[in-house]
This record gives sequence, C-alpha cells and structure tokens, in this order.
Amino acid sequence: MINQSLSITHPADTVSAPSGHYLLSLGRHMTILIEKHAIIRNIGLLILLSCACIATLAIGTMPISPKDVIAVLLGHGDAMSQFIVQDLRLPRLLAALFTGAAFSLAGCLMQTMARNRLATPGIIGIDNAAMAFAVSSVVGMGISLAPSAMALAGAATATALAFGLAGGSGTRGYRFIVAGIGIGAIAGAVTQLLLSQVSIDVANSAYPWTVGSLSARDPFMVNLLGAGIALCLIACLLFSTQFALMPFSDQVITGLGANIRHIRILALVLCVTLTGLAVAVAGPVGLVALAGPEIARVLARYRGIPLISSALTGALVMVLADLFGRTILSPIELPVGIVTAVVGGPYLIWILIRRTSRTSL
Repeated sequence: MINQSLSITHPADTVSAPSGHYLLSLGRHMTILIEKHAIIRNIGLLILLSCACIATLAIGTMPISPKDVIAVLLGHGDAMSQFIVQDLRLPRLLAALFTGAAFSLAGCLMQTMARNRLATPGIIGIDNAAMAFAVSSVVGMGISLAPSAMALAGAATATALAFGLAGGSGTRGYRFIVAGIGIGAIAGAVTQLLLSQVSIDVANSAYPWTVGSLSARDPFMVNLLGAGIALCLIACLLFSTQFALMPFSDQVITGLGANIRHIRILALVLCVTLTGLAVAVAGPVGLVALAGPEIARVLARYRGIPLISSALTGALVMVLADLFGRTILSPIELPVGIVTAVVGGPYLIWILIRRTSRTSL
C-alpha cells in the first residue's frame, strides 16, 4: 500500500488516523488524511525556498541586505531598493518559482504515469515541440499567434502524437518514450532549420526560446502560469488518491474500481498545461523535470507520489540555478537552461547509474 501525504476519505470509513498521520475533519462528509512526515518535509522545503528567494532578491550587481529586502517586500525601504527589488528582481524571481514548480510537477506526473524515471515532458518531446512552435512565431513564419500561445499548441501537439504513436501501450512502457524522443528530435531539427533561414537579428531574438531564459519575461504569461500552477496543484490534491494507483498494473487498478483511462487523461492534461505554460515563460529547461521529482522522492523516502514536494524542489532548483547564472560570471549572464544542464547533468547521470531497486517507479 502506498502512503499518501494527502488523501480524502469519508468519516464513516475511518475510525482513527493510522500511525504517522493526522486526520482532519471537514464537516460530516469528508476528512483529510495527512502524513506527518510530509508536513515536516514540505515545511523544510518552504524554509529553504524562502531563504533562496531572499538571497536572489539581495544578491546582484547592486547588493541589498536581506533586512532591506524584507523591508521592501513589506512596503518600506528607500526608493532605489524598491526599484531594484520590485521592478527588476521580483518579476524574475516569480518566473523562476513558477516555471520550476511547473516543470517539476509535470515531470513527477509523467514519470508516475509511465512508470519510468526518464519519462519527463522534455524526454518525450513536449519541451522541444513547444519550443519549435514558439520559434516559428518569433521568426515570422506567417503565424500571427504570440509565442506563448504557440508554445501551448506545440505542447498539446507533441503529447497527442506521442500518445497516438504509442498505440495500445498508451503511456506505458518504452514505446511511449521512444515515440516522444523521435518527436522531440524532429521538433529540434525544425527549430534549427527555422533559425538557419532567418537573419542573425531575428535568430538572436528567438535564441532565449531555445536554451531557456528568465530574462525580461512577459508579466502576463508569468501571472497566467502562476494561476495555472495553483489550479493544477488543487487538482493534484483532489485526485491524489487516484494518482497513487498509477504505478500499479492496469488489472490491479481496475480491480480497485478506478478508471485508469480517465486517470491518465487527467494526468496528461495537467502535464501538457504545466509544461506548455512553463515553456511559454522560460523556454525549455528540461532537467528540472528530472531533478526535481527525484530529489523529492529521496526526501520522501520513496513513499508515495510527492507531488507537493516535487513542485517545491523544482522551484528551489530553478531559483538557485538562475541565481548562479546571474552572478557567477557577472556582468555576463548565463541562461538558466545552460546552468541546469551543466550542474544537473552529472548529478542525474549518477542517479541513473545507481543500482538501487527502491529508486525505480
């Protein structure tokens, strides 16, 4: 049985909370079972994330003390500090928080659905397809839609193609992953072809979409991504019990009375929404979708599906990667996608070569 950090039950079905859990009653018809370890874990991640956010707002070409940063966030501080924090650094920080959480949560859902730690949105081609569609809009291929809208369309197209090419296996097994890898390769080639046919100035304007960047992001898309994450997190909590069944075989899930088709469709919709919105803001930063869920599973001791922890770890990884990219070679700025690839790549290789049975889904 998989322990859940949060599951919804009926009062009549539960007499007392099992060991290691809290039982929260919501009226006469519903109770929430919360794992104690999950509360401690997520509070710890929130504290680390808060410290990383303060550091991001404080460190830069013009450093500001953490005390002054907190004062500005509370509506105080001098005019210069308010301008630097609120107008320059805070929008970028929000973009990092939202995109990191979105990529990591989507990766956790995709890995669980496919029962494979490599089945992230980037591996199955969603990132590359969203990037190709966005670049096609930037370079002026006769498409009037904004790059962000095109990124969403590309994410949905890649998912539909991968799901269709997988045939009867659906999102299970390596056929789904191989189909996604092929789609991603084609989308990447299309992106390079588009960039090779335009002037250097136009190619430079499309460059951030190919490597992942948080510089000068569209405020509307950042706000839209924040709203999308909130809705997707609520959906994950409401359907956490159903998502917990996905690692089991189809026969077991059917025997437990759940509709596996509906569960997978819901998970796919959430993955496409999160990935499309995240790529629309920052471009492809695929390694966050691999590293975030893996770190969350380690912290959760490989019990259950750590959806909330995945979102928090993804946000933490993205914030730290952006801070590193801004400051390590200042005033030269490294795009966040390059930082995550250079720093996260060796770590993920080490994870994948470990022969520990408990690390597999």
